[in-house]
Amino acid sequence: MTAKTHEALVGAQFGGQAQAYLQSSVHAQGKDLERLAVWLSDKPDAVVLDIGCGAGHASFAAAQKAAHVTAYDLSDSMLAVVREAALARGLNNIATRQGQAEALPFPAASFDVVISRYSAHHWHDVGMALREVKRVLKPGGEFILMDIASPGQPVRDVWLQTVEMLRDPSHVHNYSQGEWLRLVNESGMTVQEMVAGRQALEFSAWVERMKTPAALVEAIRLLQQTVSDDVKTYFAIEDDGSFTPDTIMFRAR
Repeated sequence: MTAKTHEALVGAQFGGQAQAYLQSSVHAQGKDLERLAVWLSDKPDAVVLDIGCGAGHASFAAAQKAAHVTAYDLSDSMLAVVREAALARGLNNIATRQGQAEALPFPAASFDVVISRYSAHHWHDVGMALREVKRVLKPGGEFILMDIASPGQPVRDVWLQTVEMLRDPSHVHNYSQGEWLRLVNESGMTVQEMVAGRQALEFSAWVERMKTPAALVEAIRLLQQTVSDDVKTYFAIEDDGSFTPDTIMFRAR
């Protein structure tokens, strides 16, 4: 799949779901947003870029701690929701910009902090995106990432990637802790702190946010019911399909 084709697929998947993501409890709250606020608390003058901002929850958290935030996303519909929600919240230090992670339309050394939350698993070339992050960061700047993570173990990883793809065809890959450490190092940055966690996903809301077709919902449910006990236990798969994958949050310089 070419970058252009993947970009169009991501835009098509998320363009009509902006309000659902704004209202999603999974995206609107969480320990990662609380931790983000703490990590930014000593940066009141920071200029921040939020890559793959979605409905803007990380941008809103950052805007309460930093001087200025650019909310950046492929979807114009998402950015429209961010502008409206920022205005309603009285956050006048948020601007929006449209584009892809692999080609940031900003000069070198433009930002003190770059953040990204629940977006990186959609990037078609994560290495290129990370090199772009490094390029637009000022010397000594910081990159903060939050995302669903692969457990690393092959059988569990294959199951996670498969259900993610069935739910959302724009999904590319959830990376493990080890993969993230390697990718960040290869980009010329170094991880300073990493926090692992878990995120409970209520099944009906999870598939509804992406308008997953009924046939694919049935396929996901079949996979949940027929996998090994190890996978069922690891992901805490419940009778209604709800499950709990790993999460990762780190900051790098």
